[in-house]
Amino acid sequence: MQQPTYSLPSAKLLLILLISCLALRFISLSLYPLMDTTEARYGEMARIMFETGNWITPMFDYNVPFWGKPPIFTWLSSLGFSLFGVNEFAARVPHLIVGLAVIWLVYKLAKDHFQSSVMGIFSASILASTVSFIVLSGAVMTDTALTFSIALSMISFWQAWSNKGKIWGYLFFIGLALGMLSKGPLAIVLIGISLTIWLTPNGRWKRLWNILPWGYGTLLFLVITVPWYAIAEYKTPGFLDYFIVGEHIKRFIVSGWQGDLYGSAHERTRGTIWVYALASMLPWSPLIIWQWIRSIRDDKDVEESSDGFGTFLLFWMLSPMILFSFSGNILASYVMPALPAMALLLAHLHKQRPLQNWLYKVGFITPFLLIVLISVLHFDLIPNRSENKILAVWKQQPEATQSDLFYLHKRPFSGQYYSSGKAKQRSTDLSSWLPAQNKPFFIVQSDNDHIVYSNWLCEERNTTGKEDLMYCENKP
Repeated sequence: MQQPTYSLPSAKLLLILLISCLALRFISLSLYPLMDTTEARYGEMARIMFETGNWITPMFDYNVPFWGKPPIFTWLSSLGFSLFGVNEFAARVPHLIVGLAVIWLVYKLAKDHFQSSVMGIFSASILASTVSFIVLSGAVMTDTALTFSIALSMISFWQAWSNKGKIWGYLFFIGLALGMLSKGPLAIVLIGISLTIWLTPNGRWKRLWNILPWGYGTLLFLVITVPWYAIAEYKTPGFLDYFIVGEHIKRFIVSGWQGDLYGSAHERTRGTIWVYALASMLPWSPLIIWQWIRSIRDDKDVEESSDGFGTFLLFWMLSPMILFSFSGNILASYVMPALPAMALLLAHLHKQRPLQNWLYKVGFITPFLLIVLISVLHFDLIPNRSENKILAVWKQQPEATQSDLFYLHKRPFSGQYYSSGKAKQRSTDLSSWLPAQNKPFFIVQSDNDHIVYSNWLCEERNTTGKEDLMYCENKP
């Protein structure tokens, strides 16, 4: 009877998994629209930045500053627009490139630590085939840049700790600075949680002063970070108070926080982040749990190594869940900074207690799911939350350039993006705006709205089944 094989899958198989996930995600970038609310909102901010040339303050709308996040997410998509024009591919591809950089960092650390290129490819393929990582890496969001920043700092810290060269110490501080420009102090808090818990036992903290260039590193951090924060506050006074106090204290400790200027708070039951973590780490979370059960059964902890690498990865992975367990306002994407650590930890656990190699072929579920997801979105097999189709019809109307464009009730973010900022919001209180209207206008409204625009002759130009595009002009 043949014994089960506990070695890793072949390097060729791992490369096929890695490349197939990346290639499918790259191909998908232009195959579906920016959707409400997150992608379309951030995509529109980047479009306004590109159009206006204001690279300091992201704008929620024209002349309405967005104080909720630092600018890296808009810089990335705006750079894409500069290179490829205003389209979905251009908005997303810079974020995917940042995701590739995270994968490379994971490969580099695994290759160096395990002294094996195959282990590097193994770790990289696990990360690339983590469903939430590969999907979010190609989305217009803030989380990919944050994940890169934290991964750069954490991996640089370990390399400096392992005496791999002075450059890693400086890269640690560069990662902190990029974190401040991608999502603010949250990056430092997450890194601080990981390192504080890991450094406290065994007197590890005593080495801390010697392994990092604290003087020049801190100066480098300030040189990268302070100019933008200072200029942003100068350009739009009040930014620092809202961003530091509101976004980083009240948002996370005040359930249903009402101070959000740009949307509703995401109120969830405390501890929901752990459920999000299990889902975000699929298809690998069952293997992580099984390895943990094995370690308990064998009366061994995750460490089993004198250098502390296992617990370093464990605390890095757990830090978002530890922090957000006490938060009422969370999203599933908040788990993303934990995913590089999860991939490295799974490789570390396999090195300690190998599993049968066929179990790792579960990663090929991800390319299959990507094909299904891309097909569903591209062929509109389920209703999508985007205004791209109805506004594509609007752009084809001969009167489009000479008329106003309105949304009745609420203007979706995708309505702003796909109209290039032309769409405006109008209320059902017609007396507040219709008497002053002197130009013909298009208006997008629910098909349940049966509103009579007095003294205007209106006709339907398009319908999606839920929304109607009406064109109205003065009665002769």
